[in-house]
Amino acid sequence: MTVQTNETYIGKYFEGIKQIADKISRSDIAGVIDCFFDCWKNGRTIFLIGNGGSAGTASHFACDLNKVTACEGKKRLKAVSLVDNAPLLTALVNDNGWEHLYTEQLKNFFSPGDVVCAFSVHGGSGSDQAGLWSQNLLAAFKYAKEHGGKTIGFAGFDGGAFKKYADYCIVVPYETTPHVESFHVVLHHLIAFRLREMIEHDG
Repeated sequence: MTVQTNETYIGKYFEGIKQIADKISRSDIAGVIDCFFDCWKNGRTIFLIGNGGSAGTASHFACDLNKVTACEGKKRLKAVSLVDNAPLLTALVNDNGWEHLYTEQLKNFFSPGDVVCAFSVHGGSGSDQAGLWSQNLLAAFKYAKEHGGKTIGFAGFDGGAFKKYADYCIVVPYETTPHVESFHVVLHHLIAFRLREMIEHDG
């Protein structure tokens, strides 16, 4: 087997990023931006969730939605990460199981009109040693819809179950985990900084 040089590997990785940027749906991104802007206008809360690396993205996005969009003289956008309280997470998994990790938290905080935003490479489809992937994310979508809220999914590959269950779904059209997770961060920065611009100039 021929081992790639660093230069070849780097070139292929960046070529994948360029392909994603060329193919990804601009209208789907715009739909998510408009949904978040409506949340700000109506004083609703955005709840961010994910598993594994996507949990890190959810946490980072919650940070940026709160900090980046804060404009002097304007009300604040409210975003909450449900992945950051380790004692609560482990207690919920221990007592209620992995599938209910996010729905149990939503029962504390969710109100009609709020939004659940989830990140998943495969969009809640597929399985591994522990069984089906990301069923806790799909359960959170179901809870949000049953309680008068909206759902947003960030996925990759073919979009998986997210394309069916999310009101708005951005699919990164690529089939490797590092490219999908990397581009989810690109998207969350794009969205946060666009929202700041919209909030700053509203009214």
